[in-house]
Amino acid sequence: MLRKFRNLLVTLAALLVFAVPALAQTQLAITCRCVADGVNSAQVQWLNEFVIPEFEKMMADQGNPVEVQLIEFGGSDEGLKEQYALDLSVGAGADVLGFDGFWIPEFVSANLLKPLDELAGGEVNDWEGWNRISLGLQELMGVEGKRYGIALGTDSRMIFYRKDMFREAGVRQWWAWQPRSWADVLEAARMIKETFPDAAVLQLNAGTAMGEATTMQGYFMVLLGTGEHMVTEDGKWIVRSPGILDALNFYKQVYVDENLGDARVQLLQDGRNRSFANFRDGNTAMLVEGDWFYRSVTAPGKEFAVTDRDVNMGWAAMPAKAPGEGLRGQDFVSISGGTGFVLNPNTTSPQEAWELLAFMNSQEALMAFQGIQPRIRVRDDVPVPENAFLTTTAQALLPLSTARPLAGIYPEVSFQAQLMTERVVSGEMSPEEAMNAYAEAVTELVGADNVIDLMP
Repeated sequence: MLRKFRNLLVTLAALLVFAVPALAQTQLAITCRCVADGVNSAQVQWLNEFVIPEFEKMMADQGNPVEVQLIEFGGSDEGLKEQYALDLSVGAGADVLGFDGFWIPEFVSANLLKPLDELAGGEVNDWEGWNRISLGLQELMGVEGKRYGIALGTDSRMIFYRKDMFREAGVRQWWAWQPRSWADVLEAARMIKETFPDAAVLQLNAGTAMGEATTMQGYFMVLLGTGEHMVTEDGKWIVRSPGILDALNFYKQVYVDENLGDARVQLLQDGRNRSFANFRDGNTAMLVEGDWFYRSVTAPGKEFAVTDRDVNMGWAAMPAKAPGEGLRGQDFVSISGGTGFVLNPNTTSPQEAWELLAFMNSQEALMAFQGIQPRIRVRDDVPVPENAFLTTTAQALLPLSTARPLAGIYPEVSFQAQLMTERVVSGEMSPEEAMNAYAEAVTELVGADNVIDLMP
């Protein structure tokens, strides 16, 4: 009997030895707007094939086993933002969240995010990666000097154009077209419209349905060309100005006066995808977009892949209204954003979640991502490997670029800018009426002391 009891104890002890690690294993989850063989599929591949297995191995080697789950979200950016707002407000959500940098001020002002070092401790500030990321790029995922996340990369915006349509229309220097003014853009659009009368020649995002894509790829790209930004250097919101009026008149000329673009596309919920399909199918000759349009949307094998892309597709810098009239006196303009990952303040494993975030942004992990999808990374020790497009556009456009206002109220002001463009392209209001409605709405949002009227 005693021997049997001893054997039972030995068996129980052995079971406990194997059971303890399983019980102690930390569970982490990552959410991003990414779907295998769908939107941001390269990110899914990187996370599943490199980040998760390599991080789990590293943590196991350190005696702190971790299991990481990837939660794929296939909806829209706005849908993901709404899901995050709901999850964070009730203490739910994954530990590491894929986030657009411009959402951060709004979430911070609602007390739904916390700084990284407040969540995971002072070790965050000792991370080796901060020395490889410029302060400006750190601010892509921060507010008022505090870091809330780390950007995976940054971008630039430009005009993409169909060389084949330009060639057939007889546009000068179609193989390396570079307009010097808005007039040059319109001249090329008119020539192409004569050759392709049924085409929606020029796509400049407008309307509320396209969300932030309207503000960044549309409104900002013309507003900056007038020499103005949304805010003054001292942070006042510009609500009426010659620049706003010029930008809206450009929209009116494109969509209402000359029918160079398809106004209906701007008003549909799937309008942005329709604009991609129009470009793919040769029904749009010029489309103002970010560099991801080349590296992801139109890439071979994708839904909107352009046949013989590097033969039929080119890019040009967005010109100011006229040479020297752009922001800071520039001839050309661009604007940059950044997406990355933040930590969920509701995580029950903040140290491990931070270690995962830091690992995702290590040189080793980002170089692995470059092998899957080359792009401009925020770390200066992660070059773009053998990608002439990204190298050339980064060198040409990032020095000309600017960023959105880092203010919690920005998304609401941005919506009003989208609505302003929608009212013009739909014909609901004149540019003057739309600007006045914008001025009234933004003044109500931010207060009369925080706006400025620049109209003479």
